Amino acid sequence: MSRRFRYGAWHGGSDPLEPPVDLRAALDQIGRDVMEGASPRSALEELLRTGTDETAGLDELTRRLWQRRSELQRRHRLDGTVSEVRRMLDRALEQERLALAADPGEDARFRELQLDALPPDVAGQVSELSEYDWRSSDAREIFDEIRDLLGREFLDQRFQGMKDALQQTTSEDVERVRRMLDDLSDLLAAHARGDADVPERFERFMAEHGEFFPENPRDVDELVDALAARSAAAQRLLNSMSEQQRSELMSLAQQAFGDPRIGQALQRLDQQLRSLRPGEDWSGRARFRGDQPMGLGEATAAMAELGELDQLAEQLSQSYPGASLEDIDLEALERRLGPQAVVDARRLAEIERQLRQQGLLERAPDGSLRLSPRAMRRLGETALRSVISQLRSRRGERDADRAGAAGELTGTTRPWSFGDSEPWDAPRTVRNAVLRRAGEGPGSPLLDIDDLEVAETEQRSRAAVALCVDTSWSMVQDGRWVPMKRTALALHHLVATRFRSDALQLVTFGRYASTVDVAELAALEGTWEQGTNLHHALLLAGRHVRRNPDAQPVVLVVTDGEPTAHLEPDGEAVFQYPPTPHTLSVTLSEVDSLHRLGATLSVFMLGDDPRLAAFVDIVARRGGGRVIAPTADGLGAAVVGDYLRTKRRR
Repeated sequence: MSRRFRYGAWHGGSDPLEPPVDLRAALDQIGRDVMEGASPRSALEELLRTGTDETAGLDELTRRLWQRRSELQRRHRLDGTVSEVRRMLDRALEQERLALAADPGEDARFRELQLDALPPDVAGQVSELSEYDWRSSDAREIFDEIRDLLGREFLDQRFQGMKDALQQTTSEDVERVRRMLDDLSDLLAAHARGDADVPERFERFMAEHGEFFPENPRDVDELVDALAARSAAAQRLLNSMSEQQRSELMSLAQQAFGDPRIGQALQRLDQQLRSLRPGEDWSGRARFRGDQPMGLGEATAAMAELGELDQLAEQLSQSYPGASLEDIDLEALERRLGPQAVVDARRLAEIERQLRQQGLLERAPDGSLRLSPRAMRRLGETALRSVISQLRSRRGERDADRAGAAGELTGTTRPWSFGDSEPWDAPRTVRNAVLRRAGEGPGSPLLDIDDLEVAETEQRSRAAVALCVDTSWSMVQDGRWVPMKRTALALHHLVATRFRSDALQLVTFGRYASTVDVAELAALEGTWEQGTNLHHALLLAGRHVRRNPDAQPVVLVVTDGEPTAHLEPDGEAVFQYPPTPHTLSVTLSEVDSLHRLGATLSVFMLGDDPRLAAFVDIVARRGGGRVIAPTADGLGAAVVGDYLRTKRRR
């Protein structure tokens, strides 16, 4: 039987066919910030704020929220209901004056005097005319429409959609609304007291008045939440008006549907909701300066939207204690900024979650975040790939997969001995096993240790590499800090993955020198410290060389200044600028010591300091090495290229 399929839009959350987030790009951005001196936590926060090439960050989403907020305030004004009532009232008075002008009687003149004595404000006029006996049927009809409009507007403030639901208002509708308000007030009072029968009362209330609540709340708490949010927005609307506007609205509320009990019930409802949800924003206000008037319901909806925009902005700021991207109200975000904003927010949350779940960020013993060894490997791989691409474009070289400590195969084999690390020769091993079993019979083992043969290889020399990098303040000041770190990452990754038998030691030197691992170097912050203690760095490099006597010594020095500090026998560093002859002398003596150990010393000179150029020329002559003057961007290619050159030469 053939199957029939139906296809439609996906409504179950994120798109299941959406490509996974690009963690490599995110990690590269975090790593770049960390190498510039930021902590991993602040680097992660910066990534979430700025986003990636494919994903808008929290700052961009916040900017759109404020843009939406500004558009609302620039487009609208709050006096729409009062303006509409004034317009309708002018029409009613015009019709009434026409009717009175056609009557020559004294009563008509008296009524004209009554109309002339009306208060100047709209609320006062509506109040005075509530007891007026209209001569014009058209004027009476318009006045009734005014009272119905006021009723619908004030109800729409508290109950969303009520204005449209009560377009044709009858006396029965007004009585039904008044009864609903009374029952709602009783339900909220019972809820405030904590009566046990509140759930049953809620079910009865919804069964009788559910048509007024399209949100379809499931319990009394959801009902209170919805009503309190709307009521608080209405209060913020009043706060945003002038004193005169507030006074007019409060007076007009008593004329809703021509029944003052409606306005009184709404005031009582607001008081109950305020006591039940004091955490709502009841004191806020906003300034509207546009030219498009809004009715009370529309203005309250606009105030509610502004409140929701403010809440979203706070969630996106992530500036409060315990903030998490999971706090973002995605439904509200979609309402205000559209579905793409939800996609961006989910991607940012997924990036943060995946960085932690995949072990790229880990918690240090002191509770802080740090890049994990796995993250450092990825950063090193990225740095090395960039360096190799520069080398390839420079000399036409290509990537190679040769790795490990073994040398080239000679084509000969020998029986395996304990401790051999050479690869097995599979064909000869199988042949030995077959010949042995032919002589011993079918009961013999399939493979015996005497059957094993290994492929002989040429001896490949290993190297003891010391990379000494200048960490004085001038490296930070002149933009060489990050290129230096990327160079160390690239060389470390190359040695760790391609030349595992080599021993690499990273040495930093400022006022003092110290040995560091690659993670410490990547997270090292630039500090204001005077001194370029190459003497101390070469001492540590010599110690590393002596610890690996069977390895070819290679010393690589990256610096942008001549030595201005040296180490005294008591361990204290002495700084002097310009450098003293003693500083230069003890530094060159360490160059001589490394040369006697057979070390190849290469100096990578950054900048064009003539004093540094003169010094490194002396180092090259006395140490049998060479001087390379790369740009900051070409530093990684220069160091890695020199290391590979020494490997090929050996």
